[in-house]
Amino acid sequence: MWGLDFSQLDWNEMTQASYDTLSMMGYSLLFTIVIGLPLGIILYMTARSNSLVFRWTYRVISFVVNILRSIPFVILIISLLPLTKLIVGTTLGVTGTIPPLVIGAAPFFARLVETSLREVDWGVIEAAHAMGASTGQVVRRVLLPESLPGLIAGATITAVTLVSYTAMSGMVGGGGLGDLAIRFGYYRYEKEVMIIAVLFMIVLVQILQMAGDRLVVHFTRK
Repeated sequence: MWGLDFSQLDWNEMTQASYDTLSMMGYSLLFTIVIGLPLGIILYMTARSNSLVFRWTYRVISFVVNILRSIPFVILIISLLPLTKLIVGTTLGVTGTIPPLVIGAAPFFARLVETSLREVDWGVIEAAHAMGASTGQVVRRVLLPESLPGLIAGATITAVTLVSYTAMSGMVGGGGLGDLAIRFGYYRYEKEVMIIAVLFMIVLVQILQMAGDRLVVHFTRK
């Protein structure tokens, strides 16, 4: 049909590429949340502070975050090759892709965290302070629980973004479905590989979005 022959596909290689994509996305999402969540909290807290030091802290961090968010990922991953080599010892495969993925996604997630925290009713925060809660207690017991649906939605958006980033990393030997699609689907004109790789990524994005939506609905109803 349409000149396509799927019988010649190497399904073992396709399975390995799918696993590599899941590994890149999973590990990168984990480190992105570990870095981006506290960074977003810092952005939120320093933006609301009356202290001049904290105000300047916000401006500096916000400036760096905006710079990293404005750089296209393909350019970012190439420019970070020396740093990636220094951190993990390689610039290829799953391991060599995780550092630029995290550096590219963490600022993006941090902004989503900041936005979610801003949606929390300020009256609830003031009430917690009035009851003697410290800043740390307000963050743990008020801000994070109240903004949890927004944080889950932000993590879902970030996960979907990371899937597209992993595809772009294939241009520099990052592995996964993107690498497979470029090496075989583009350079060797094997349209079948390109089609299957795209379909697999569409299914992955749909699963991530549905799972995220279910979690948001679940915690919103609580």
